[in-house]
This record gives sequence, C-alpha cells and structure tokens, in this order.
Amino acid sequence: MKQYIVDAFTDKPFSGNPAAVCVMDTWPSEEAMMKLAMENNLSETAFIVKEDKGYHLRWFTPGTEVELCGHATLASAFVILNYYEPESNEVQFSTLSGILTVKKKDFLYEMDFPTYELKEIPVTDEMEKAFGVRPIKALLGMDLICVFETEEQVRKMQPDQAGLMKIEGRLQNATAAGKDVDCVSRSFAPKVAVPEDPVCGSAHCQIADYWSEELGKTKIHAYQASKRGGHLYCEMKDSGRIAISGKAALVAISEIVAQIE
Repeated sequence: MKQYIVDAFTDKPFSGNPAAVCVMDTWPSEEAMMKLAMENNLSETAFIVKEDKGYHLRWFTPGTEVELCGHATLASAFVILNYYEPESNEVQFSTLSGILTVKKKDFLYEMDFPTYELKEIPVTDEMEKAFGVRPIKALLGMDLICVFETEEQVRKMQPDQAGLMKIEGRLQNATAAGKDVDCVSRSFAPKVAVPEDPVCGSAHCQIADYWSEELGKTKIHAYQASKRGGHLYCEMKDSGRIAISGKAALVAISEIVAQIE
C-alpha cells in the first residue's frame, strides 16, 4: 500500500498542515486504519478506495474517525489528480459528510464543502480559563468558535489543554479579524488527540461563514496562525455551501510494508 505525505494549504514543504494519504484496493479493518493513524501521529490520515463512481474517502486522527477534514481532503485530491488521474481536473469523494468535489484550478485545489448553522452561546469563565484570554463572543456549530478582540491575542495565546477538554466542541477555534488578511485563527482539538491542528479546513466552513457575515464579503482570505501556518481562500456560494481553496506540497512517497488487514 502506497502512502503519501502532503502538506496542505501551502506550496512550501514543512509548512501548512501535513496529512498522510493511503491509496488502497480494498478496505482494511477500522482497527488497522486506527493503528496506522496512531503510527503516523499526524492530525489526519486519509484512506482512499476507488469505487465505480469516484472514490470513497475516510479520515482518522490518532484518536478517532472524523466526519469531515479539509486539509486531508485537499491532500487526497492532490494525490489522485497528480498520480492516479493526471489527465483530470476534478475528483469526487464519497464521505461521511456526503459527496465532496475538488477541482484543480491552476495551483489551487478548490473544495466544495457544507456550512453549518452557528448558534451564539454565552461566553463562560471556563472558556477564558481554557484559552487564557476572554472571548468577546462564542458560537457553537459543528465545533466551538470563540471570537477575540485582536489578532495578537489569537497569535500569542497559550491554551490550557485540560481546560479545552471540558468545554463544548470537537474543535475549539480562536479567531479574530486580521490586518493583512480577513481573519486569523487557531484550532485546538485535544478531544480527538490533536493538541493544535496546524491548518484546519473544516473549521473554516464555520470561521469563514462567520466572517463573511461580519465583514459583508463573500470572499474571505483566512490565515491559520499555528507554528507551521497556512492560507485558505474561502468563497460563500448562493447554494449555502462554501468553496475552500488552497495549495499543496508533496513531502514523501512511501510503501507500507506492515500487514494491514
């Protein structure tokens, strides 16, 4: 079984968000996929099997299978469109979040993703303790989105992982309006064994949606301010969905020699 390591939301290796992409003929057991995800110890390992129409795609963190992952979808599209179907500019994945289509447009890979309703909830002392800074607003959708007053607060925060475990949301996202980009964010996911996600595509289904409303813009240039950093180009669609685009860089191609069943 071939495995590719791809850095997503960047065109420079060793930045952006790394994902492992495994292309297989048949599905191994969930236990085997979970073990390989733990062995890789990346925020996501993607597993792909070709079907009659498109590809079936699943995502695993070192702790669990997840319903949606942006950067590993981008990485998977990069692998398929460069090494398996180089004549194509589009690929469809069947996933737990439905059919996801990715289109190659020059050096960008554009993903068609769903959006999620965000409900404003009270800011709590637990949130302030977990992030180390008190949010000015909190919203809950698929994940928790905490809005902060300044970009500097988001960039410099040192969250308490134990505190994050106690508050709602699979991912806990910190975001603020940016100076050189529309918004700056960071994503923390200790509940799925990812202390900080370097660049989280799925979180921007909510983050970009929020800032689109706040700024009155349909196109949002987002930057995730992790140590690795990465850029996301987001566009709200009339259909209520969102197009999230980014670049990708290949780091490694390897062969998994351990028995995967």
